[in-house]
Parts: sequence; structure tokens; C-alpha cells
Amino acid sequence: MEYVSYIVIGLFIFIILQRALPAKGVRHISATDVNKALLNKQLQFIDVRTSGEFKGNHIKGFKNIPLNLLSKKAERELSKEKEVIIICQSGMRSQQACKKLKKMGFLEVTNVRGGMNAFN
Repeated sequence: MEYVSYIVIGLFIFIILQRALPAKGVRHISATDVNKALLNKQLQFIDVRTSGEFKGNHIKGFKNIPLNLLSKKAERELSKEKEVIIICQSGMRSQQACKKLKKMGFLEVTNVRGGMNAFN
């Protein structure tokens, strides 16, 4: 019976770590790097915050695809061959978005470190 408790605790810790650790193959850039990247028309810029957050404040050039709609919309609206730069408010949702896109087969995925908070 004790072993079952240890297994459950171990699985719980594993799941938490999987969500918190960065995805393999995901690049991270700073807010200043984003300003330079915006000049490159070959890149795709996605803001995964809610539409309300996006309307309140956003960076020109970023398209709003909320995290909960990303899986549905990514296949139709994004190219897997072009780099995708993802931002959210703090960097947590964008990290999840990066993991989703990598699992979906997107080749180059970049997370904005610190999200919109880094621009303030």
C-alpha cells in the first residue's frame, strides 16, 4: 500500500515538472530581440493571451490566437515551415503554446522570455 502512495506522488511530481520545464527545441528570446525580429516579414508572431487581454494591450505585428484555440487554428492559420514567435503575459502560457506547436510538428518555435511583462 505504501508503494502505491509513492508511485502516485512520483507521477504527480513528474506531471508538474513536465509542465514547468521548457520544451526541447524551443528557442527563447528577450523583449529587445522581439523588436528586431518584427522587421522580418518571414516570421509569424502569435499572442496566446485571451482576446480581452490582447485588446487591452498588444504589440503591433502579433496576431491573437488564444491558447485554448491554438490547436484548432494553428493547422489552418500558421505555416509549419516558418518560425513562430509566441508571447503571452508572463511567459507561462507561451511556453505551453510552444510545447503544443512542437508536438504538432512546427519546426522553429520561439518563446518570448517574460512575455508582455518584459515590455513594461
